[in-house]
Amino acid sequence: MYANDGFRELDRQECLSLMAGVPVGRIVYTRRALPAVLPVNFRLDHDGAVLIRTSVTSEIVSAAAGAVVAFEADDVDADTHSGWSVVITGPATLVTDPAEHERLLRTGPRSWVPSPKEVFLRIDPELVTGRELLAGRTLYGLHLP
Repeated sequence: MYANDGFRELDRQECLSLMAGVPVGRIVYTRRALPAVLPVNFRLDHDGAVLIRTSVTSEIVSAAAGAVVAFEADDVDADTHSGWSVVITGPATLVTDPAEHERLLRTGPRSWVPSPKEVFLRIDPELVTGRELLAGRTLYGLHLP
């Protein structure tokens, strides 16, 4: 970020704290060699990993499991020109350990569209970046609307 560009870079802990407070984000993955973005509900695990609960037959399971993906969440107030955006990038894997699956059934996200056979997709937070849009930003000492 550049000085006075209206943004502040967020550190890893700030990013994870902000992301933990919102229920919906977007997973970015590859579908037929093209970028695809899908909004999903999620929850962060204790280590900052993104957890998504979905149908075993969903497209994101077949396309994202075993691949490096990005996950973005944000909160923006258009009236005050303020907000934040966080991106987590890392490998997506299916949770296959039975004990871990049982734990996530109790503590993980609930699917908004339940299906008979659900799995958990886990995105490890290898790279965590974020920025905050500052309200009433200034540029070269001038107040911008």
